[in-house]
Amino acid sequence: MSDDHTHVQEFFSARAADWDRRFPDDGPAYAAAVAELGLREGGRVLDAGCGTGRALPALRAAVGPSGVVLGADLTPAMLREAARAGRDRDGTLLLMDVAALPLRSSSLDAVFAAGLIAHLPRPAENLREIRRVVRRGGGLALFHPIGRAALAARQGRELTPDDLRAEPNLRALLTGAGWRMTSYADEDTRFLALAVRDA
Repeated sequence: MSDDHTHVQEFFSARAADWDRRFPDDGPAYAAAVAELGLREGGRVLDAGCGTGRALPALRAAVGPSGVVLGADLTPAMLREAARAGRDRDGTLLLMDVAALPLRSSSLDAVFAAGLIAHLPRPAENLREIRRVVRRGGGLALFHPIGRAALAARQGRELTPDDLRAEPNLRALLTGAGWRMTSYADEDTRFLALAVRDA
């Protein structure tokens, strides 16, 4: 396991048991972001870096009982909390590294990723791998339930122009990884960038 993976697992393992209690009011923001992804009945979607699975109920509602919902995370403790919360009823929970997805190419309609991009060790390469498993015309949602400035304040850091999620930086990153960014919102109450795989 790489040092990056070890760091991510240690960070989230230490916080898994209290994660949902720390952020109890995020449900509506997750549901609104999932709605903007434009999933359809019977769709196939991956929640990449699903954590405790807070997006899984909204993803299941979007694709209905005939759809496929996968929740992938690198941290076993987060997946245990997702199951403890009953979110394994809304999607299949998988211990999986999004940098090397054991999924067929073009097998998904969309990927939802909440808070993931800041934890990717090689963002351009990792976004290309996510693109690989999404069909042409499929979507990607990069989401956070608070905006960049609010998140920086919460973490006690300055928001700098080289921030990966700043619009010009993220647009260039997505373009280089084979995505076309279709919308971008960075507000106090949420961050949401939507992209589409064109080819």
